[in-house]
Amino acid sequence: MLDMVEVMISSIRVSLMSQQRIVILRELKAERYLAIWIGPYEAEAITMALQEVEVERPLTWDLLRNVFNVMNARILRVEVVALRDNTFFGNIVAEIDGRILNIDSRPSDALALAVRAHVPIFVARKVIEEAGIVPEEDIKEKSESQPAAKPEPASSGEVDQDRLSIFEDFLEKLDLNDIDKKEDSEDDDKD
Repeated sequence: MLDMVEVMISSIRVSLMSQQRIVILRELKAERYLAIWIGPYEAEAITMALQEVEVERPLTWDLLRNVFNVMNARILRVEVVALRDNTFFGNIVAEIDGRILNIDSRPSDALALAVRAHVPIFVARKVIEEAGIVPEEDIKEKSESQPAAKPEPASSGEVDQDRLSIFEDFLEKLDLNDIDKKEDSEDDDKD
C-alpha cells in the first residue's frame, strides 16, 4: 500500500457557479480537506447511502457490492491514488480467495461503493499534500500576501439586511424548471 492517509466524507456540495457536485473528504487525524468534482448521479448515490435511504431496485453501486458478495470477495478499502492533469484516480482494494485485487476506478464510484460496503477510504499522501486544503493556513496565507485593506466609511460598508432578505426570498422561490417550460411554450407559439 502506498503512503496513505485515512479520510472520511465530510460533505457533498453543489457549486453555485456551475451546479457541479463536489465531494469533500476530511483527513481523520488533521484538519485537511480534499475536494473532488463528481457527477450528479454519483453525488446522489453517495448522499443516499450516507443517509441510509433504501431504494426499490439496486443502483449500479448496490449491484457492484452485490456482485462482490456473490463472488465471496471482500472489499477491504477504497483509495484515491493519484492526481494527473487535474484528474483524480481511484482504486478499489478487494480480497478473493486470499488474493488482493486492485481495481481501477473513478474516485466517485469508489466512494459510492465504500459508503455501501462500510469500508475505509484512503488518499495517497502525495495527493492530499498536493491538492489538500487546510482552512486556517489558507486564510493566513491570503492575509499575509495581501496588503491590509483600508477601512471604508460606515455608510458604504453597511448592508441593509431587510432589503437583502427580499432577494433571498425571491431566489428561494425561483423555479428554473418553470423558466425552461415557459421558453419552450413561447417557442411553440412562434411556430
